[in-house]
Amino acid sequence: MGTESLNSPGYDIPPEMQSQVAITTLDKIYNWSRKNSLWPMMFGLACCAIEMIGTAASRFDFSRFGMEVMRPSPRQADLMIVSGTVTKKMIPQIVRLYNQMPEPRYVIAMGACASGGGPFKEGYTVVAGVDKFIPVDVYIPGCPPTPQALLHGFITLMKKIETQSLRSVPWYQKTPGEPIPIPILGPDLMDPRKFDLIKQVCSQREEQRNTEPEGESTHE
Repeated sequence: MGTESLNSPGYDIPPEMQSQVAITTLDKIYNWSRKNSLWPMMFGLACCAIEMIGTAASRFDFSRFGMEVMRPSPRQADLMIVSGTVTKKMIPQIVRLYNQMPEPRYVIAMGACASGGGPFKEGYTVVAGVDKFIPVDVYIPGCPPTPQALLHGFITLMKKIETQSLRSVPWYQKTPGEPIPIPILGPDLMDPRKFDLIKQVCSQREEQRNTEPEGESTHE
């Protein structure tokens, strides 16, 4: 890779030294090293995972982008590719894996199902988008996306990493980040972050039932 992306503008380097010397900033060299050494986590959910596997194989070979190793452990990965339909039974495990990934960590929603539910959005077992529970950095449309589309998503994520600064990224702030609460699968999927709202709505409905005259009922 050339040094033109590393060099800071306004500093002229003699031609005989351009292949040996680069004048840059800490942000640039930090982001340059991170964007070229992303390690995806090895897991797949549905048919999009087949396209992800094809992208890792020899024809497309995403190791050209520095993604040489897909790690089977979330503690050794910094990129989660949500490749497939996210069901209510699976989302607690996805959130748990995300919490176990060290920062900096990134998420790619691969395909229509991971991005918004896809053709199964109205299904009672399907989460309409993984971004309802974990933050997503790049969305890749398609059902399923081609390997070329996934490579474009990688490049888009690399461009995003280039713009980050050590001063503003959340993993270098003074206050530690809080883990995302694990969703609870009961009669339906419940987000612990919305428990107060659920209690409030339930108490309002209970009060409404208690104040109704006997023999009358409200159909909701």
